[in-house]
Amino acid sequence: MKKVIVLTGAGGVLCGTLAKELGKKGHKIAVLDLNKDAADKIANEINAEGGIAIGIEANVLERDSLDDAKKEVNNKLGGCDILINGAGGNHPLGTTSNTHLTSGDLENTEEGFKTFFDLDPSGIKFVFDLNFIGTLLPTQVFAKDMVGKEGCSVLNISSMNAFTPLTKIPAYSGAKAAVSNFTQWLAVHFSKVGIRVNALAPGFFLTEQNRTLLTNEDGSLTQRGKQIIDQTPMGRYGKPEDLISTTLYLCDDASSFVTGVVIPIDGGFAAYSGV
Repeated sequence: MKKVIVLTGAGGVLCGTLAKELGKKGHKIAVLDLNKDAADKIANEINAEGGIAIGIEANVLERDSLDDAKKEVNNKLGGCDILINGAGGNHPLGTTSNTHLTSGDLENTEEGFKTFFDLDPSGIKFVFDLNFIGTLLPTQVFAKDMVGKEGCSVLNISSMNAFTPLTKIPAYSGAKAAVSNFTQWLAVHFSKVGIRVNALAPGFFLTEQNRTLLTNEDGSLTQRGKQIIDQTPMGRYGKPEDLISTTLYLCDDASSFVTGVVIPIDGGFAAYSGV
């Protein structure tokens, strides 16, 4: 059964890849992104392959923007059947400079150096808003179309650091933990009206947001990048295509009895104790 699928943050690499793959399956795709040019680019690629897609500028933190996007989706494609909440990200103001605090750090006057005590609440709030509120608001807007229909679902994007927080990024880890918890809560809340709610938990995927943190200009791994690969049994970063099969499964009626799960896609990262 072909469906109307709305993806937020779909102008980026990961959700853009999912949008194009879902378009190849014959679904009608609404590519939402804060960057209209990026959204149009993905939509045009889908249409060029014979699919049906529209690009829409939308801010996942503004209800009016999402309401306008929904009107456009409804008018051009129909009611939303599946929502993929892909918008998210981190912010430097919610990130510490070092993995561990030492007493000497308190005397460090280097420009830009941040300990836990220097974290900016505005940066923490930005990360929580983008990841959690940016999941909640689109769901409030688009899931109304799904109530009482068959084959509808919400797919959130969590992270492996929602299970075990990564060093240096307390805001992002906490925000993704909130997404995982919300996924379970919403699955129960929506269970009587036919809407399933699940989440993907990607491990380490190279994106434009983390590339400079994990790789050097020559493509070699930074110290943190090497630490990650050494902790990943499959010995590589994830590729956008690695998210496709699980996404297709969770969006398909083959998973009609699956709700409230957060599925790791991490190359074995969470399974490895390090020894």
